[in-house]
Amino acid sequence: MLIRSTDPFREFDRITQQLLGGGTTNRPAVMPMDAWREGDRFVIEFDLPGVSPETIDLDVERNVLTVKAERVAKNGDWQMLANERVRGTFSRQLVLGDNLDLDHIEAAYDAGVLRLVVPVAEKAKPRKIQIATSGQPEPAAIES
Repeated sequence: MLIRSTDPFREFDRITQQLLGGGTTNRPAVMPMDAWREGDRFVIEFDLPGVSPETIDLDVERNVLTVKAERVAKNGDWQMLANERVRGTFSRQLVLGDNLDLDHIEAAYDAGVLRLVVPVAEKAKPRKIQIATSGQPEPAAIES
């Protein structure tokens, strides 16, 4: 598999998020994502509704892609009647395969969805290898 999510505490975070409505104090809320392959590229989409693009941070170190974002709580003179939307910091790390070109990742944010396009590295694409022959004549048929 070329894209692998590494989050050993995912189930704990899911239960905590259901009970408390957000990330724990030590672990940020997890952002949902989809990933698929389209020909010679991988596409990853993260749901980040209500997040300002200025708060999104993308970082690649070695083969680890880190996505961080923040949904800021509104301040003001008002009384909260319902508090179901998660606020605070969101973070997700993905371990990407060696066969991807991490120097040419494209990122776009539209309608609350962060879309990353990661091309397959040229060295990982299938290619035809020519077989050289030594020019020896074919063996003679043996008559019996």
